[in-house]
Amino acid sequence: MELGIRGRSALVLGGGGGLGSAIANALSVEGVKIAVADIDGRAVKGSVDKIETNGGEALGLVWDLSDLNVVDKNISAIEKRFGAVDILVNITGGPPPTPAAGQDPSLWSKHFSAMVLSVIAITDRALPNMKARAWGELLPAPRRE
Repeated sequence: MELGIRGRSALVLGGGGGLGSAIANALSVEGVKIAVADIDGRAVKGSVDKIETNGGEALGLVWDLSDLNVVDKNISAIEKRFGAVDILVNITGGPPPTPAAGQDPSLWSKHFSAMVLSVIAITDRALPNMKARAWGELLPAPRRE
């Protein structure tokens, strides 16, 4: 299927496995250059290897989304390799299964940072370039009837 995105670049968070890996591969088949980001280095390598084996172009980033200090560094690495991010896929995973009660507040803070604050920071960093090139779109939330 031709989606008209050949030559674009994408950042796929959570791109090391599951849904993220499937999205990264599907975008690559469409000719998109893929930055695969995941906390699991082996999973990143696996996704990058699969994309490159299939003739695509990929950059692997081992990225702990709870560390907001690396957002600019990592997106700058993508921009240096592929140009500005055109497509942003925000998949963040979640905390390990645990009872809600009795958890150390630092666990809640780490996962809130990874699941919420990182999405805001990464989107804030990528969106201005997308808007400047009139590429990408923020979709409104579905209306509830």
